[in-house]
This record gives sequence, structure tokens and C-alpha cells, in this order.
Amino acid sequence: RVISGINIMEKLQAIRGMNDILPEEALEWEYLESIFYRVVKSFGYREIRFPIVEQTQLFKRSIGAVTDIVEKEMYSFDDRNGDNVSLRPEGTAGCVRAADQHGLLYNQQQRLWYQGPMFRHERPQKGRYRQFHQFGVEAFGMSGPAIDVEVIQISAMLWKDLGLTQYLKLEINNIGSAQDRKKYAQALTAYLSGKVDELDDDARNRMHSNPMRILDSKNEAVRSALVDAPKLCDFVNQDSKTHFRKLKELLTELEVQFIENNRLVRGLDYYNNCVYEWTTDTLGAQGAVCGGGRYDGLVRQLGGRETEACGFAIGIERLVLMLRSLNKIPASALRPTDVYLVVVGGSLESEAFSVAEAIREKYPHLGVICHCAGGKFNSQMKRAYNSGARVAVVLERDGEATVPLMEGKIRSLDDGAESIVTEIDNIPEKIGKFFGNSEV
Repeated sequence: RVISGINIMEKLQAIRGMNDILPEEALEWEYLESIFYRVVKSFGYREIRFPIVEQTQLFKRSIGAVTDIVEKEMYSFDDRNGDNVSLRPEGTAGCVRAADQHGLLYNQQQRLWYQGPMFRHERPQKGRYRQFHQFGVEAFGMSGPAIDVEVIQISAMLWKDLGLTQYLKLEINNIGSAQDRKKYAQALTAYLSGKVDELDDDARNRMHSNPMRILDSKNEAVRSALVDAPKLCDFVNQDSKTHFRKLKELLTELEVQFIENNRLVRGLDYYNNCVYEWTTDTLGAQGAVCGGGRYDGLVRQLGGRETEACGFAIGIERLVLMLRSLNKIPASALRPTDVYLVVVGGSLESEAFSVAEAIREKYPHLGVICHCAGGKFNSQMKRAYNSGARVAVVLERDGEATVPLMEGKIRSLDDGAESIVTEIDNIPEKIGKFFGNSEV
């Protein structure tokens, strides 16, 4: 059957590059999120939430009008009022806009974090999607390298708590001020003008609009052409050099290992002084897991007052892929259910609900499912095993509903060990013996 040219029987699919996160995958995300929340709280950072849709001009003024993100990748459209708006491609600009709009920045220090979906119209591939998710950390109102080091410490602690430290390396660079980069860009363009035949189309297109992005090229021919190119460090002002030197000293004292990468520039125009990336060899081509740096001029660029700032963003999908591939997610985090109540014979629904509620009250961290679909003992036990629960509570009554409850059983679904319970009120107390102290 066709209505208005649409086959109503045709199944609708998710948009390419915008993925569903299914229940089993969501457990991996929940584990990662719980560790991130704990880490940022331990550093005194507070959550901020801001809209997914912003004025397009916000991103043009912050990220840069001639960046790939703005020119090629943003989801932009006119809304019903005729305003040009965009789905956010990153979080820093929206965080700055929200914090400044609500008076959180001037003459204040703020430590903020956020998480949520971002959108870029890129070619989907493993670890790179059109809807992707990020954790972000932003710190405002603090000059000097100490706050940069603190922000890097947050990411380092996250890797430690996730068991990923040995799989990630920190790359840092000093990109100086906007004026420094302007002078360098002119020198780089002049150099590349004599290497045009060795550049690919992408590099030739960027040579006059955004030449520093060519430093990130993965094309071996382009990288070879850059071997004798001017070095950005030769154009950086003395204050930036001093800042960078102190940052490296602090990282060394804190035993945070790093590599200096003079080609690291990041893809966003608002950065200044130090920039960095945490990279891994475990994800193939998509090796950058976390990136950040300073952006002291961005608040003023967006209409606020001069405010020092720095921060980072972490790609959640890539981090989940790392954790999964390295088997770093504890089995306990992947259990959606801990206790499954099996109800056999008679009319025991109300008793089962009461027992389940008592278990939830005594052990709020345990997941408890109460069987609600009837069925024989064996079929219910099969569902209990399939649920991933560690313990099954079996309530049995022989004959009619008027016959008193005969017994309850608590059975370990890991090793089959059982405990008989003659008083229904004792079930919550006895369940604790089937779990370790840390689990209940």
C-alpha cells in the first residue's frame, strides 16, 4: 500500500553515521560515565548543560570560518523564524557562550564539565561518526601553566582508573599567539608555494586559507614536502615559550610522560599557547582519543571580556572501543541484573513484589527483576540465567492460593549453591551472603 508516494510497510532505518546504543552497549557507556563523573568530581569540577542547537555564527566566530568543520561538516539550516542555526559540532563554544551569558566568567574562576552528542557530516568509519559523543572539561579565569597541568592530570587520572595508561601517549606543542601563527602561516605559505607539485588537492586548497592544517596531513608525499618547512617554534613569542617551558617542568615533576610534536596544531582556530592530544595505536587510523589546550582569546572573541581559559574534549565512542577491544570493562559492570525472583505455583505475585522491594531497599545498588509473565519453573529459571543475574530467589507454594507459603530458596546462578529460607522476611538478609561486601 502506498500513501503519498511512501510505502507504509517499508522499515525506517537510522540515519547513516548516527548509531543506536543498545542495552548491552549502554552498560559499557554507563561504566565509563561513572568513572568520568568520579574523576571530575574529585577535582572539584561542576556540570554545565547547554543546548544542542546554537546560532551558526557562534561556531563561525569560534572554530574559524575557513576550517573544515565550518565549511564542510556542520549541520546548518534556517529555522522557522529564518534564523540560521547549527547542531553543535563541538562543546567548547557552547560552554563559553552559556557561561558568559549567565555571568559565570568575569573576575571569577570556574571549573566546568559537560557531556553529550555532537554532530559533523563526515564520512562514517570506525571511531568517527556523524553523531558522536564527548566528555568535555573547561577551566576559566586562571593564567599560567598550573591550570593546564591540572586539566591534563584529570585525563591522566581517567586513563589510570580505566586501566588504559600504558595504551595512551600524550603529545604536546606550543602554537603561540594568533599573531605568531599569522606570521608563521605567511612563511609556511611562501615555502609551500615552491612545493605545489608535491601537494595533494586538499593541501593546495588550504595553502592560502588555512596552511597550518596541512601540518596534520596523513599523505606521505605532503609530509615529505614539509620536511624542510619553517618551524612554528621559531615564530612563537617569549611569553608563550616561558609558559610552555614551565608546563613541561610541572608535567615532568608529576611524572606525566609526554612527547613534543611540533606538527600538532589541532583543527580549531581558537587555541593558543599549549595544545595537546592523547593518542593510541589500538584504534587504527582514529588514534586521537582526547584533545585540548588553551584558548585565552575565545571569550572576548564571542563578545565577553578577556578571560583566560583551557580545556579538553574526549571522544566517548573511541574510548568505549578501546575499553572493549582491550577487555578493560569489569564483568560486574556488564550485569544489568543481580537478582531474579522466580514465582512457582499459587498466587504469589504480591509476596514476590514485597520481597523484591525489600531487597531493593536493603541493597540499593543491586538490580532486581521480579518475574511477571507466569510459566513453569524451568522456563522461569532459563530467563533468570539469560538475565545475567547472579542469584535467583524462588518462591514456591503448593496447591491453591489459600495454602500458606511452603518455602523460599536462594540459588547462586554461578555455582548452583542454594540456601533454604523458611521465613519470607529473612530473604533480603540471606541474599547478602551471596554477594561480596563491596557489591552490596
